[in-house]
Amino acid sequence: MNLREVGRLRVLEALHTASRSSRPELVRVTGLSRATVSSLVADLISVGLVTEDEGTDEGERRRTGRPAQFLSLVPTAGYAIGADLGHQHVRVILCDLLGAVLWDHRVAKEVDRAPDQTLDLVAALVARALTETGVLRSRVLGIGAGIAFPVEKDSGVVGAMGVMPGWVGLRLADELGRRTSLPVRVTNDANAGALAERMYGAGRRADDMVYVGLSAGIGAGILSGGRLLLGACGLAGEIGHLPLIADGLICRCGNRGCLETVASPVAIARLLSDSWGHRVAAADLPGLIRQRNTGALRAIRDAGDAVGRALSTLVTLLNPRLIVVGGDLADAGEDILDPIRAGVLRHTLPSAAHDLHITTGALGHTAESRGAAALILTDAPLLLSTPTTPAAEPA
Repeated sequence: MNLREVGRLRVLEALHTASRSSRPELVRVTGLSRATVSSLVADLISVGLVTEDEGTDEGERRRTGRPAQFLSLVPTAGYAIGADLGHQHVRVILCDLLGAVLWDHRVAKEVDRAPDQTLDLVAALVARALTETGVLRSRVLGIGAGIAFPVEKDSGVVGAMGVMPGWVGLRLADELGRRTSLPVRVTNDANAGALAERMYGAGRRADDMVYVGLSAGIGAGILSGGRLLLGACGLAGEIGHLPLIADGLICRCGNRGCLETVASPVAIARLLSDSWGHRVAAADLPGLIRQRNTGALRAIRDAGDAVGRALSTLVTLLNPRLIVVGGDLADAGEDILDPIRAGVLRHTLPSAAHDLHITTGALGHTAESRGAAALILTDAPLLLSTPTTPAAEPA
């Protein structure tokens, strides 16, 4: 990368971070000269990556006698696709450069033992998203994929025997890239949820936070000092497999009494089915909660207490400022939050729980897919920084 390309990257990074800026501000932030910034901005405007508009900064108007000119990235300069591969669903979204969702579709799907069918479905949804929005494949910077399964951080190989047995050893990025002809980045779905809530949702400006997804699988995405903690093999945050009950049910991971066996929607539905003598599905839980069914509420609160106990370990070890609860059980609101808070407080070092805030996510069921897309969007300045990047096309 030559010096001009380095300068171009600095300007794009500054605009990506601030969303909107002025030339004097870019000079201050990038450390480049005024003449260099002006030249680079002119180039970026000419190729359709940056746009300029008159702002309302009265201070700037008084200093210069003319309206302030503000610069921002062109939203249609690039796009990213986010794919959320859960245990029982696939969701694909298409976002513009600023993270706005332009297309979103979810399909119920048994994923655990069907990797080929699942990846074929993702590829078909990607093609459908591009067709229905009119976005050219050449405008897509890449696909981010979040999967409810540990991913080795260096090789990208899907690992951890027993959780999703059909996927073990599969190189997800290579397989999905082959099907879509697009660059692919992969992470665990809880890490994707953490990234999304920090960029767009309840965790904005939170450098030390935990995102916990309570769905068919339970996992945590951990941010410490603004960086995701992945662990040596990408297994950090697998709290769904923390043992809580010594003689509990056997988990799909092979251990007994894991958190997932008592606090996932599937586990709660199984408990209610056994107690009531008729089948209750996980999909029935939201309706039962809305009806204030006393048995369902008790089961939800017991699950919340178990989650609180598991999270208390993370709170003591990592001292986060914020815990964001997402996934299917987050729809229970305070019925799940209150016992989680009580469980954390009861089992945590008091000073670690001081000023800790626990809340539901702001992005609902789109957190994991938006975070997956954000894997690509966080690298957008670098991907757009080469002069060969095509200009944005008219909307």
